[in-house]
Amino acid sequence: MTVVISCVNLKGGVGKTAIAVNFAAYCGKHGYKTLLVDLDPQTNATFSSISPESWSEHKKKKGTVADLLGVRNTDHAEGNDVTASDVILKDVFEGVDLVPSDLSLFTIDLDIGARTAREKLLKKALKEVMDDYDIVVCDCPPNLTLPTQNALAISTHYVVPVSPDFLSSLGIALLIGRVKKFGEDMELEIKNAGIVLSRVGRQSNFRDRTTSDLRKQFSGNILKQEIKERSVVTESTAKNKSVFEMADQAAKKEFSDVSEELLKKVGLKK
Repeated sequence: MTVVISCVNLKGGVGKTAIAVNFAAYCGKHGYKTLLVDLDPQTNATFSSISPESWSEHKKKKGTVADLLGVRNTDHAEGNDVTASDVILKDVFEGVDLVPSDLSLFTIDLDIGARTAREKLLKKALKEVMDDYDIVVCDCPPNLTLPTQNALAISTHYVVPVSPDFLSSLGIALLIGRVKKFGEDMELEIKNAGIVLSRVGRQSNFRDRTTSDLRKQFSGNILKQEIKERSVVTESTAKNKSVFEMADQAAKKEFSDVSEELLKKVGLKK
């Protein structure tokens, strides 16, 4: 069965997209056929993988994830219905395909709020291609609105990136509880693959205390490896590359170690 892991958090700026993109790139690089699905209207995962010009051309000719979710006000090819096979961009990284996002997702709750089974639109759209992939990685917006719900509805697992600050840590228990409730309502078992301490800045007493408290409170769930705040992550995004194509060896090791832990958590490695 295809493993589907969603990167979720109720707060932005926690390194969620960097983990989603680079985990997908690591999986593809190590022989797992991988699909990266960008469900965030900010399109950061998309622009971490392709240029704005490539995205604009593909959107007009083939469509985006917004079309798969039933938003019909996008300007893709002549307004025709599209399938997942149409929308998917092949080989944005080695072994990684992409379902690009779209700005129209900002209003998707208004656009499709009255649709029946609206939480299952992505599941229905990707059904034809799921068997082509070993793992699907979904980058979600920082909320639990319909794009995130659609991601969770196809997910076997989810991961929570969190930065070690007071506001970021407050919402973890709430998020885990809401995902559990969503799974129960949808009759799904969505496993927590872990909490990743991300965008870790310079050492300070407050940061160390927050990190220690998080590790105590969520001891079994927090991954061993932390992701430090590094300029190379921004640089790689600007160049539409993963960190594994950059020269920063420390960043490569951090993302590699996190990826290895996640692969073990989701059962793709022992």
